[in-house]
Amino acid sequence: MGRDAGSWHSPPPQSRHHCKIKREDDVRSEEAEKVSSRISDEEEEEDSGARKKLRLTKEQSSLLEDKFKEHSTLNPKQKQALAKQLNLRPRQVEVWFQNRRARTKLKKTEVELEFLRRCCETLTEEKRRLQKELQDLEKSHKLSAPRHMQIPATCPSCKKVIGGAETGSPLPASWPRFFNPFAHHAA
Repeated sequence: MGRDAGSWHSPPPQSRHHCKIKREDDVRSEEAEKVSSRISDEEEEEDSGARKKLRLTKEQSSLLEDKFKEHSTLNPKQKQALAKQLNLRPRQVEVWFQNRRARTKLKKTEVELEFLRRCCETLTEEKRRLQKELQDLEKSHKLSAPRHMQIPATCPSCKKVIGGAETGSPLPASWPRFFNPFAHHAA
């Protein structure tokens, strides 16, 4: 317990120097690992050709297309046999089929999108046409007479016409008191 309160907060000068050296060593070793991993990745790329784009001959492409038309997916045995026949690795055949399925799906989606775009344009045009027709009908309706006319009714006790154009005026003598649709007039 011979230490004072200040010694708890700062390590002795020797250990501070040791920590600094250790941190520099850690940084150097991390950099060395990064460089060596990059070099080994580049060597693997050169050896395996993993990053190189696969160039197929016309015959290989044609055969792959024919097999794809038969079946869009392959089981492991079919993949192995096709890879051997084409002188490719099974993984290359697998990736080609995956890419071909993706292209097929993308093309189908593009066709559907174009169809929906045309439908949308047609519907938008139809909507505009109907809106214009509605506006024209509303304008013509405002200019023309009302759709329905109020039919005058006769009060049976006072014989006055209620409603219609002449409200409150007595009925002319020729006007029938009650409307009978089955009555025939000689007029």
